[in-house]
Amino acid sequence: MNKVELLAEAFNLDSLKLNIENGCDAVYIGDELKNFSIDELKKSVEYAHNRDKKVYVSLNKIPHENDINEIKRYIKSLIDTGIDAIVVIEPGMLTIVRDVCENIEIHLSDQANVTNYETASFWYNQGIKRVIVSKELSCEEIGQIRLKSPIDMDIEALVHGALFISHSGRKLLSNFLKGKNADENNRINSKKYNLVEEKRPGKYFPVYEDERGTFLFNTEDLCMIEYIPELIKCGITSLRIDGKMKDDEYVATAVKAYRKAIDAFYSDPNSWEFNPIWLEDLNKLNNRNLTSGFYLDNPNKDE
Repeated sequence: MNKVELLAEAFNLDSLKLNIENGCDAVYIGDELKNFSIDELKKSVEYAHNRDKKVYVSLNKIPHENDINEIKRYIKSLIDTGIDAIVVIEPGMLTIVRDVCENIEIHLSDQANVTNYETASFWYNQGIKRVIVSKELSCEEIGQIRLKSPIDMDIEALVHGALFISHSGRKLLSNFLKGKNADENNRINSKKYNLVEEKRPGKYFPVYEDERGTFLFNTEDLCMIEYIPELIKCGITSLRIDGKMKDDEYVATAVKAYRKAIDAFYSDPNSWEFNPIWLEDLNKLNNRNLTSGFYLDNPNKDE
């Protein structure tokens, strides 16, 4: 039995090391390496590979015509660091990555909204090795994608982290309130802003904004540590811990807890039992409600 991969977001070299020390099998670096220089990325890859771990870089960018040559140079510099895969969001970026390097592994972002096996198989036939499925899928639906898709296509899914109904890479609030060229260092305090529905005045959806953009309709935090067997049995290849709106300590603590839960499953799959201590460790650093999202209930299934 091939063990499922435990994947976690890294914000910088220190958090990458911390996540690996706490048991993740791979790390992903997003937001176009805002906290990583190419030299730091090389050091990160070297550190990870020396411990038989992998490093993925997410490039969730939709390029304009004038961006293409610069993007090609940037991707070449990324590949030269020895990273294991690049995550893309759309066909143009897939083509650009393939033009720069035919052999680099390419993953498809969950922002591409893969919700069925036909879509997954389409992207696989375009050269995608791994699809990151939509957050709106149940274990049952993911199981169907696994059953009907090519066996060597990886499936990655978010299992822990903040859920956002909408996300913009731009600072929407800052740009609107302070002008198009708002000072990057003059950040708006996100705690002052919430979205409120007219007929439910007491129900608040906080709006978060940091250097990575604006996150809208932030609901609860996804937490699937109680359902590790269900996730593994439905055919997911990689379980991802997301770090948006979290700090290094939170992500590392989540990695450690999920590592224990995953290892306990593989040591005795038939007798696996959830250990409440794993969740207690997570709750020590969490101040938001936890949810299982759509995993346990298929919202598209007829009653």
